[in-house]
Amino acid sequence: MAKAIKIDNTDRKILRILQENAKITNAQLSKDIGLSPAPTLERVKKLENMGLIKSYHAMLDTHKVGLGVTTFVQVFISSHKKTCIDAFVDKILKIDNVIECHHITGSCDFLLKVIAADISSYQKLMLEEISEIEEISNMQSMVILSTFKDKKILPIP
Repeated sequence: MAKAIKIDNTDRKILRILQENAKITNAQLSKDIGLSPAPTLERVKKLENMGLIKSYHAMLDTHKVGLGVTTFVQVFISSHKKTCIDAFVDKILKIDNVIECHHITGSCDFLLKVIAADISSYQKLMLEEISEIEEISNMQSMVILSTFKDKKILPIP
């Protein structure tokens, strides 16, 4: 497990603000944190170089882009050998509609978050791609009916 990187309160402010609005200008960011633009930019670059800021993304409205069905899929694999796990992960990484893949503890081995245009597209994806992965022994799908919280902002300790 990676050790947490030590940061100060100004770095925490920068990270919180950038999580809320990654498109903020350096001038506005520097104003919001109380530093001049040059040191603010240096701090942001330092946070990027340290790996605390991994990337910047636009959060899209799934329904407006035509992706109306989101599911969680519990996956049970046939073997817990490293070769089996690696083979499964390699295949899952190639399926664009699988937007998250977590190796977990509990009753199943992996939890996938899968997105599709509609139920028939989802069914086709499951039948023709995901269920064809030979390392999978069983799956259980849970269709998301409503989402009440989908927070992408991490609470920085």
